[in-house]
Amino acid sequence: MSNKIVQNEDLEQKITAMRKGGKILGEVLRDLKAYVKPGMTGLEIDAWVRAEIEKRGAKVAYDYLDEPFPGAICISVNDALVHGAPTDEPLEEGDKVSFDLDVLYDGYYTDSAFTMLVGGKGSPAVKQMIKTTEEALWAGINVVRAGARIGDIGYAVEKVLRKGKLGVIENYIGHGIGKEMHAFPEVPNYGMRGHGYILKAGDTICIEPMSCLGKPANYVDKDSNWTVRMKDGSIGCHCEHTILVTEDGCEVLTLP
Repeated sequence: MSNKIVQNEDLEQKITAMRKGGKILGEVLRDLKAYVKPGMTGLEIDAWVRAEIEKRGAKVAYDYLDEPFPGAICISVNDALVHGAPTDEPLEEGDKVSFDLDVLYDGYYTDSAFTMLVGGKGSPAVKQMIKTTEEALWAGINVVRAGARIGDIGYAVEKVLRKGKLGVIENYIGHGIGKEMHAFPEVPNYGMRGHGYILKAGDTICIEPMSCLGKPANYVDKDSNWTVRMKDGSIGCHCEHTILVTEDGCEVLTLP
């Protein structure tokens, strides 16, 4: 059997597994959005997410990190940008909360995130930030195809964020994904068109715009050793999908 055939079989296995895992992930996040209510704690939500992942036949990906994350899902509230460790602090109506979830299915990872206001009410500026960051995510997705460059994605994302007068987070970026949670290539939320790695059909990447209402400087909270917070105390936002590159476009794997 030639290497080419083996590679094609490997690619088919990868795509099949990531489609199934991505659908599971998308369903969990869809149901989570409806589940979250004021008064719930991060630990309660985390337990619910773990049960939902396992019920659907997938695995909690964060359990397999070299340094295991203290939960099944990242829950980043208000000034927390990403990697928020679940706590026993109750969510309040109007809180901004970002949920970032990876699942492992049949040996392959998928990754997605969304940001919401608890109870659906809150600051108009935060609502606009969430809307703009989601638009930036889709602007990045819409340029993905075989032959496009990583810089094309970053340029599209950054253009939307800056037009919305948001801070652009540069020290946390998207990435390749598959048998590893974080793999080549890096996918920054900024860039120059025509620069960077050339995408090919079968590549799987995560595009994940991160923005803020203030300055983009951030730090890791020493209390949790995980949660990334905005230095100026402003509100951070995070949206993400796992994408399969095709010859003429792409497929979003993490939709329900």
